[in-house]
Amino acid sequence: MGILNITPDSFSDGGSYSALEFAVSHAEQMIADGVDIIDIGGESTRPGIPPVPLDEELRRVMPVIYALRDCGKPLSIDTYKPEVMREALLAEADMINDINGFRAPGAIDAVKDSAAALCIMHMQGQPQTMQQEPLYINVVDQVCAFLQERVQALEAAGVARERLCIDPGFGFGKSVEHNYALLKNTQHLIQRLGLPLLAGMSRKSMIGAITGKPLEQRLAGSIGAALAAAAQGAMIVRVHDVVETVDALKVWQAAIGAAPDN
Repeated sequence: MGILNITPDSFSDGGSYSALEFAVSHAEQMIADGVDIIDIGGESTRPGIPPVPLDEELRRVMPVIYALRDCGKPLSIDTYKPEVMREALLAEADMINDINGFRAPGAIDAVKDSAAALCIMHMQGQPQTMQQEPLYINVVDQVCAFLQERVQALEAAGVARERLCIDPGFGFGKSVEHNYALLKNTQHLIQRLGLPLLAGMSRKSMIGAITGKPLEQRLAGSIGAALAAAAQGAMIVRVHDVVETVDALKVWQAAIGAAPDN
């Protein structure tokens, strides 16, 4: 899954792709690089950033969705706003990736009757405050319990289990220790919940904490994290650096005897 941020305040690309033409160009490059899914987001969720008004998020993402919907790759929309979900689905988006786990009023109603895939993420707190002393008794158990409850809520609304995947929410209300506890238990999470898992660690502070590298120098660490998750069964890795991660995964798959997809 390649990240396409349509935000002037993105934590990683600084809004380099905020204009439509640059967004499309970047998406085309990701496709050439071997991306499988393009994840479009119109609101930065890095710690401390204020929320984006609904109209502004729609203004950012909808032209990109329409421009890319015939690109030949599934489009995922990274949003927690039910109104954006509805508009994206009307524009034939293939997946809704919700950092809020479809907890907002109206979120489940917005997606339940579609055919789109749904990614349920765990987040403790809100983006503005989530990294202010996150606290767990047992992070793995608590993340599992949250995700299971949200899966049950979606299934109770009539959503087929085959549409669902889970995301432990690396960096969303977690300390470095919490993040690596979850990464070490990726296989355990998959087995307990019985669903495909998406791992999004690209360039995050959990990488910098181990490597000591600033944001722009976290490529190698991010690839290491992606491989660690994939080795434990993660079905999707969400990354900024598509071609490098694709190459790393191809070599890893060849080394363990798995056949690459291409």
